[in-house]
Amino acid sequence: MGRGKIEIKRIENQTNRQVTYSKRRAGILKKANELNVLCDAQVAMIMFSSSDKLTEFVSPNTTMKKTFDMYQLASGCNLWDSRYEKMQEALKKQNEINRKLRREIGQRVGREDLSDMSFEELCGLEQHLHSSVKIVAQRKYSQITTQTETSKKKVKNLEQMHNDLLHEYEEKLEEPYALVDHEGLSALEMAANDASHIFSFRLQPSQPNLHGDGGFGFEDLRLG
Repeated sequence: MGRGKIEIKRIENQTNRQVTYSKRRAGILKKANELNVLCDAQVAMIMFSSSDKLTEFVSPNTTMKKTFDMYQLASGCNLWDSRYEKMQEALKKQNEINRKLRREIGQRVGREDLSDMSFEELCGLEQHLHSSVKIVAQRKYSQITTQTETSKKKVKNLEQMHNDLLHEYEEKLEEPYALVDHEGLSALEMAANDASHIFSFRLQPSQPNLHGDGGFGFEDLRLG
C-alpha cells in the first residue's frame, strides 16, 4: 500500500506539530548538504520554529555574511541601511546625553563657565551642590564610625590577649615558688624531728659516782 497524501495545512496539535517540524527540518538540512556536495552550490539556511528556536545551515565553501552580501548584490536590496540608520540615531542620542553629563560635571567642579546660566539654573546648581555635599559628609561620617568601631574592637581584643598572657605568665612564675615552699617545709619538719631525738637527754642508771653530796656526776649524763 502506498503512503497517503497529507493535507498541507497547519497542524493543530502542538506535540504533533513539533514532531513534524523536527522530522522535516532534518530532511531539509540533509537535502541542503546534498545540494552543496553534488552541485557545488553555496547554500545558507535560517529557520525559526514556532517557539523561536533558531536552526541554521551554511555550506563549508561560504559564510552567512558572504551569502547576505551576494544576496544584496544580486537583488539590489541593501539589508544594512535601516539597521545602520537606527544605530546612528542611537549613537547620536548617547553623545547628547554624554555632552550634557560632562557639562553638568564641569559646572559642579568649577571647570565650566557659569556666565550663560540663568538665575534659576544657578539656584538649581547650588541646591545640587548642597545635596552632594550632604551625601558625601554622611558617607564620610559613616566610614569614620565604622573604622572607629573596628579599631575599638581590635584594641579590646588586644587588651584581652594581653591580660590572658599576663595571667598565664604569673601562674607559671608561682609554680616553682610553691614547689620550693612545700619542699622547704618538709625539710624543716624532718630537721625538727631529728633534732628532738638528738638533743633529748636521759639519765643512765650506771654505777654511781657518789660525791660528798650524794648526787650524780656529769659523766652520768648521756645523750640518747
